[in-house]
Amino acid sequence: MTKRGSKSPVLWTAADIAAATNGTTTGDWTASGVSIDTRTLEPGDLFVALKGPNFDGHDYLAAAFAAGAAAAMVHKGPEELPGDTPADTFPDTFLDKPMLRVGDTLKSLWALGTAARTRSRADFLGITGSVGKTGTKEALRECLAAQAPTAANLGSLNNHWGVPLSLARMARGAVYGVFEMGMNHPGEIAQLSALVRPRVAVITNVEPAHIAFFSSVTEIAEAKAEVFEGVTDGGAAVLNRDHALFHLLRERAKAAGVERIIGFGRHPEAEVRALEVNLEPSDSRVRAAVLGAEIDYKLSLPGSHWVANSLAVLAAVAAIGADLARAGEALGRLAPLKGRGERFTPDLPGGSFLLIDDSYNANPTSMRAAFQVLAQAPIAEGARRIAVLGDMLELGDEAEARHARLAAPLPAQGIDLVFTCGSAMAALHEALPKALRGGHTADSRALVPLVTGALSPGDAVLVKGSAGSRMGLMVEALRSIEANPPRAANGE
Repeated sequence: MTKRGSKSPVLWTAADIAAATNGTTTGDWTASGVSIDTRTLEPGDLFVALKGPNFDGHDYLAAAFAAGAAAAMVHKGPEELPGDTPADTFPDTFLDKPMLRVGDTLKSLWALGTAARTRSRADFLGITGSVGKTGTKEALRECLAAQAPTAANLGSLNNHWGVPLSLARMARGAVYGVFEMGMNHPGEIAQLSALVRPRVAVITNVEPAHIAFFSSVTEIAEAKAEVFEGVTDGGAAVLNRDHALFHLLRERAKAAGVERIIGFGRHPEAEVRALEVNLEPSDSRVRAAVLGAEIDYKLSLPGSHWVANSLAVLAAVAAIGADLARAGEALGRLAPLKGRGERFTPDLPGGSFLLIDDSYNANPTSMRAAFQVLAQAPIAEGARRIAVLGDMLELGDEAEARHARLAAPLPAQGIDLVFTCGSAMAALHEALPKALRGGHTADSRALVPLVTGALSPGDAVLVKGSAGSRMGLMVEALRSIEANPPRAANGE
């Protein structure tokens, strides 16, 4: 989170928030931000005490005020506070603290997000998709922020509490609002789109991510198409023209009243079309036609998947009426997101190796895209390209089969060695040619010594898996390897 500084402008007054939430407030206070997490709360924030299945924000009121919260939104009184805040200490601890009492803090956060959207004069863009939505959102934010004040979700705050929170945090003077919307069940995006009410809706693609909760990829497409329901009058839909379900999505957009459809990709009928692409190990050069105009740009992030993302971004920029040339320049300044392609060069005795951290998440499509990036990564003479892979989650009954099918693209991309961990990845390990099998373990922690013991200077190493497979532990171990160099079996 970007630090706002000590003189941040007022975002909300106590009266504003009480009116938006139908709550009862104590004191006359103002808030310069909104937070649900005391670990990242900044002085002047309103702390919203959400209650989830595994936590209760009301347990952290003392920490919130100690961190400088301007006030706290609560739905529990002093007699109900649990944990280390017993009722008999409430008066001494909190009686003089500004509070906003509401019926339900999550519903009130939605009300606050609704109020923020209603008062804003920004142009809103909504982004969803099975793969690439966070990267596309960040790229679009960067392209628009280079032109005017732009608000966006932080990280992947794209769910039923992340989107209203992000709206509630919007600066009053924002000219653009870029909001990612995620889902793993039908009906979720419809609610989020109705809240955001975008003028431009982008669907990056539809793939078998979260397929455990759906009967088919077509059903996933139907759920993604819910984003069109919130598009405002005269708005536009930006769709992947290369995708097999493009026609279905176009029909769903038109059925929702969205008349302007902009396709992107390599398809000859795409309104935003790649004309020439040169993929390099660390970037790409692209010439594209955007609604009839040609643009040449450098894309600072490697891989054909990023070329597709950049076309979606330019289509959205054109649809919202922003400057294409300045957007093209901004695409050359993009930096990889944490866990989504960051590169490091840890030292080993005798030299360094390249580490590509793609550990944030994974599905079959993003795995294949990552293999292409690894295939282009530079290596020293005699060195190897190594994939270290954890389970892809939420793939349903076909999980093992979908993992095993990755065995074909790995050698086809010239990858020399594959380490795997997790129950589903065992199917890939068995499907690999024996020469490519680096080793398999039950979890990422057990895999660490196998990988570190196999590294040589000049290697390129990709680490990827779903967040739940905890491949971040592998990245941490490999990044710190220079401080703890691997030892041979005899301890030397």
